[in-house]
Amino acid sequence: MNNLINHARRIPVENAKKTMSVSPVTLDTPDRPLPLEMRITGPASGDALPIVLLSHGHGPSNYLPSKDGYGPLVNFYAERGFVVIQPTHLNSKVAGLPAGTAGGPLFWRSRVEDMRLILDRLDEIEAQADVFRGRLDRNNVAVVGHSMGGQTAGMLLGARLTDPKDPAAQDVNLLEPRIKAGVLLTAPGNGGGSLSETASNNYTFFNPDFSHMTTRNMVVIGSEDASPHLTVRGPAWHADPFHNSPGSDVLMTVHGGKHGLGGIAGYDARETDDEDPDRLETVLRMTWAYLRSVFDGNDRAWMAARAGLETHASSLAGVDVR
Repeated sequence: MNNLINHARRIPVENAKKTMSVSPVTLDTPDRPLPLEMRITGPASGDALPIVLLSHGHGPSNYLPSKDGYGPLVNFYAERGFVVIQPTHLNSKVAGLPAGTAGGPLFWRSRVEDMRLILDRLDEIEAQADVFRGRLDRNNVAVVGHSMGGQTAGMLLGARLTDPKDPAAQDVNLLEPRIKAGVLLTAPGNGGGSLSETASNNYTFFNPDFSHMTTRNMVVIGSEDASPHLTVRGPAWHADPFHNSPGSDVLMTVHGGKHGLGGIAGYDARETDDEDPDRLETVLRMTWAYLRSVFDGNDRAWMAARAGLETHASSLAGVDVR
């Protein structure tokens, strides 16, 4: 039960079921300066459970950008049939590396490699989180990323990257074919003239080529997410992955939403500049329904969610479909 939501309640969704969470699950690898720590959360019962890889952002909080953040998103997905795997990337304040370390400050390449490492070593993950042993559907894997995590998700879905200041980062292709679909939540847009002076000086790797992002995906943006520290184009910048990707078939614009999309990174989080339970619930329900129907082509969750949004909750968000 959630007494805080109103119109979003009319977007249909499955009832919540009991979940289990295992943390920390750790993978050691000689190619990573720190062990990869993660949390695994999923249903307490059931088999053939789809997998969601969740890539956190780079917010100001100490703990939310880690395996211990994004509770609203993780809990909602897990209560409705998905196993969510949350790695702690190297940009994490609580368990990452200093920003001046090689590859920093945002460790864009390492973040993508974290997700591929997870898929390579699912057997080891199941051995450590044995409550999920033999219950994962490895043919149904999605990636969901927020903010910087949205760029990580985009690269796994096929977006390429060129960093004008890095000769080793020219048309980098890190497409992961084991991933079936993705959701990009307030992801960075195009580079070049779209970037602010700060981003042009410090984040030149924000220079994607979405024309190769062919894996099916949904893009979610906030209508008020101006991100002036990153772009001169305002909220429209975050819609670039939809407009320039052949695999992007849904753009959802959250009305009044800022970078926090109502609070996806954490409950009552200080970095949420637009906290709103109805707005948050809309993001949760719509993205869940999208992934549910991508995983199962006969499932009508997405059609029902769209109808519910358009009929009863259009004040909260709008959806463009192609």
